Amino acid sequence: MSPLIRDKLPIKTGLSVYLILACLLMADAVSAAPAAVPVETVPVETAAVEVTDDAGRQVRLAAPAQRIISLAPSMTELLFSIGAGERVVGVIDYSDYPPEARVLPVIGRHDLLDMEAIVALQPDLIVAWQSGNPRSSLRRLEQLGFAVYIAEPSSLDSIAEQVEKLSLLSGLPEQGAQLAAQFRHELNSLADAHRGVAQVSVFYQVWHSPLISVGGAELINDIINLCGGNNIFADLAVGPKVSIEGVLQHNPDVIIASGMDIARPEWLDDWLRWPHLKAVQNQQLYFIPPDLVQRHSLRVLQGVRQLCQHLDTARG
Repeated sequence: MSPLIRDKLPIKTGLSVYLILACLLMADAVSAAPAAVPVETVPVETAAVEVTDDAGRQVRLAAPAQRIISLAPSMTELLFSIGAGERVVGVIDYSDYPPEARVLPVIGRHDLLDMEAIVALQPDLIVAWQSGNPRSSLRRLEQLGFAVYIAEPSSLDSIAEQVEKLSLLSGLPEQGAQLAAQFRHELNSLADAHRGVAQVSVFYQVWHSPLISVGGAELINDIINLCGGNNIFADLAVGPKVSIEGVLQHNPDVIIASGMDIARPEWLDDWLRWPHLKAVQNQQLYFIPPDLVQRHSLRVLQGVRQLCQHLDTARG
């Protein structure tokens, strides 16, 4: 689940331990390389690179990044996906995929960065999260001379764009282009398969107390639309708190929940208290692991397939 709604855990500052773990990971990178699109040879660029980040800033590196810090779990995943995982030297809390990311030094939470630890790791690129990281901390890092690329993926389409930009900054443009093209192709295939289907009204429940859903400008809303669904709270802002009465009034065809991890949340069955709901009457209560639909990573394709399948089932 997104760290925005998880309990905040203490920041780990055992830098020496992290550095040892990072060295062990680098030494073992040849035998434990992260999965990526198979290619016979992955050309690595060595010249200066420049991209425009999501804040509209030009980010220029004299050479492709070799020591990268990721300040968002989704960006960590994408860096590993493009084959730059062995260059990641630090991550924030909840950067738990792929498994190799779990042993990397943790340099804080998304909203509270350990500046001393970041400086000690001497990154040549910091991949930041515009709406998740403190702006004052990012400005300070720039003032200290670090290259900061600000990412703000906002849709399904933006995932492929992040892949392309991160691959350029890492000197892996061909790898990134191949991954982005494959992602777009699979996404378009799923969209084509659900174009013109009967609309299904959906209540997506992120959390139970308080009752949190998704608004119209969110990744999950994009997924619901692609699958031929209609988010009952699409007219609300990001991460809206809603009421039970509001859900009952909309009377959705399907209720889908995420929860905290890969386990189905027990509170999803609380809706059985209202047997007149269409979703309850027709046994249309579903669960999707949150990381598959709440992170802007390539794994979102798994979440799209699952959600589309649930809506297809609801259509009969």
